[in-house]
Amino acid sequence: MADLRWYKIEEEIPEGDFIRQISLAGKKLCLLRHQNEIHLVQNSCPHAGGILSGGWCEHGKLICPIHRYAYDLSTGRGAEGQGDYIDLYPVKEEPDGLYAGFKQGLFSRFFGKK
Repeated sequence: MADLRWYKIEEEIPEGDFIRQISLAGKKLCLLRHQNEIHLVQNSCPHAGGILSGGWCEHGKLICPIHRYAYDLSTGRGAEGQGDYIDLYPVKEEPDGLYAGFKQGLFSRFFGKK
């Protein structure tokens, strides 16, 4: 994970399962807790552009509210036959809060801020 840039998630993290949209690093993302695990994924469904933070989780999958397409929270892969996936972002908990990692482009790695 050496090529990741970490951003602190400033949102208050509720107890128990939740799903909500957040803005971080210039992106609108879907932050959720399902089965005691926090996940951060893209917020737009690749199938029809539905807002994933308006959906729900079942059996380790995030369900889009528009056409009920399902995405595995551990791999990002769509259900069999969908042929699509969602982007997953790593999260880590530090003593001062929760952080999300984003891959840096080549230019950013050499010339960007640390």
